[in-house]
Amino acid sequence: QVQLVESGGGLVQAGGSLRLSCVYSGIILSSDVMGWYRQVPGNQRAFVASITAGSDRTNYADSVKGRSIISRDNAKNTVYLQMNSLKPEDSAVYYCNVRRTVFPMPNYWGQGTQVTVSS
Repeated sequence: QVQLVESGGGLVQAGGSLRLSCVYSGIILSSDVMGWYRQVPGNQRAFVASITAGSDRTNYADSVKGRSIISRDNAKNTVYLQMNSLKPEDSAVYYCNVRRTVFPMPNYWGQGTQVTVSS
């Protein structure tokens, strides 16, 4: 079992930056994919960025590529999402996720943190 707790959301003006944090507890396997998703009311949860636990290989949605950096601090059991040059369309609830790639392939989610970007 993995528990995830996000923080760092808030209200920011367009062009500003935020750093989201996700503290995790439990066992993380080297093959786990740790990531961030976001969701606005009425829409499905959308992929933002991910990092593979064992290789630190990263992946980004086109909408945030070049503006965001996902990283992991093993000593602090924390995954970060640094978001720069924020736009109003980045406003959403951001969720931390751990996707296990070995059977039975569970998905773990945090409770979410709200990001609001004003124009």
